[in-house]
Amino acid sequence: MSSIPVSPTLAPIDTRYRHIISIAVPVMLANLAMPLQSVIDTAIVGNMDDAAKLAGMGLAIQLLSLLLVSFNFLQYASSGLSAQALGQMADNHHLASSAGNSTAITPSPLLAILQRALLLAFIIGGVLLLAKPWLIDLGLRALSANPDSALAAKTYLDVRFWGVIAELMNFAFIGWFAGQGKTRYMLYQQGFIAVANIILTLFFVYVMQMGIAGVALGTAIAFWSGILLALWLSRKNLKISWQQLFTIDPEHFTKSKMLRLFSLNKDIFIRTLILTLSFAWVTRLSAQSGDLVLAANAILLQILSISAFALDGVAVSGETLTGQAAGRRDWQRFSIIVKRTGIVSYGLAIVLSLIWWLFTPMYLELMTNIEPVLTLANTYKNYAILLPIIGVGAYWLDGIFFGLTAGSVIRNAALIWAAIFFPISWLLYQQYAMAGIWLSVWCILILRMLVLGVYLYRAQRSGNYEILQPDL
Repeated sequence: MSSIPVSPTLAPIDTRYRHIISIAVPVMLANLAMPLQSVIDTAIVGNMDDAAKLAGMGLAIQLLSLLLVSFNFLQYASSGLSAQALGQMADNHHLASSAGNSTAITPSPLLAILQRALLLAFIIGGVLLLAKPWLIDLGLRALSANPDSALAAKTYLDVRFWGVIAELMNFAFIGWFAGQGKTRYMLYQQGFIAVANIILTLFFVYVMQMGIAGVALGTAIAFWSGILLALWLSRKNLKISWQQLFTIDPEHFTKSKMLRLFSLNKDIFIRTLILTLSFAWVTRLSAQSGDLVLAANAILLQILSISAFALDGVAVSGETLTGQAAGRRDWQRFSIIVKRTGIVSYGLAIVLSLIWWLFTPMYLELMTNIEPVLTLANTYKNYAILLPIIGVGAYWLDGIFFGLTAGSVIRNAALIWAAIFFPISWLLYQQYAMAGIWLSVWCILILRMLVLGVYLYRAQRSGNYEILQPDL
């Protein structure tokens, strides 16, 4: 196996459990602010005494997820590339220092990564906004929405779409901060968005009496406010002026670097689209079962969202550290990072499931006052309570492979598990109805873990981790 020797003067990557957790905790807190927004929106609508509106909210969130999360390669690409850039810049700086050159690390490569991601986010968001009427109508038909729930979903999405550019830019900022280990900046930004969303949504719904449209307006304005804060934090992080922040360096916008960015984005886009379509398929099965099932699952699936974002804190820690190790080709420490982040991930998953076991009854009562929905959700709550333990392997391995920026491996793994998932899911639904829907959710998570696990096992067994980076 070929590798680039690490300079003896270069400080080794910190692989201690304390360091892994120190990166993960701020990310986890910042990440929890993201699903909290959907939880707040869902809870407000869930207490409007209308199951159709709650079902419509579930449809709207899933359709928006299908459209936006399909482009969260902006986060993963920014994270992996900035982590590797930081590792390479530190290596170059230490080599220069060893030669007697004390030149400071230039922020240009990191700034260029952010600028490319923000530009792409703006273009994609603009296209989505222009196509809003067609996307909403086609999406709701594809999800088999009933007339009443479709009307509520359309009312929400007509307003929420004005924030899509900001939400896509938010992906880029999250990944960029995480890749550098600047997790406290993530916490500041996401915490600010969550607090602003709560205040604005409550104002528009209960003071301005705007109903479900007010829920959407509060969220859209909160995201735009968060982007302004993120720009200020980025300038502070790089210690540059506002003019420098918006000045493009042609050296970092060459054809090869842009093609590298788009190549990685293409593969991650395919993977994420497959994943989002899988959950959209689950939503479609719920919609076909009626508004009552759709409303109950909309509440229960928030448990998956909250758990996933919490577990993603450790995944980001793994992504950051493995990205830095890959940038240095330090495969010995890479292997240590994989093992230790896995241990931390599974430990957190067990704790999360215990927390949900204790507090899910209280959570469900806060989310809705519609008795039939509450009764049905309580019947199937155990499937949701076990989601952290079922899904932790998928999130942990995602972080490892995103740190490697192994785009084609990520894409191929998604194609493999999707080919298995859809026929199994249909059979489970036909055989077990709503229980089959939840077993389908479990299948998504387990298959993702198994397929990526096989790729990682092959690399570990051969001792050649570079086969996981065919894109480089």
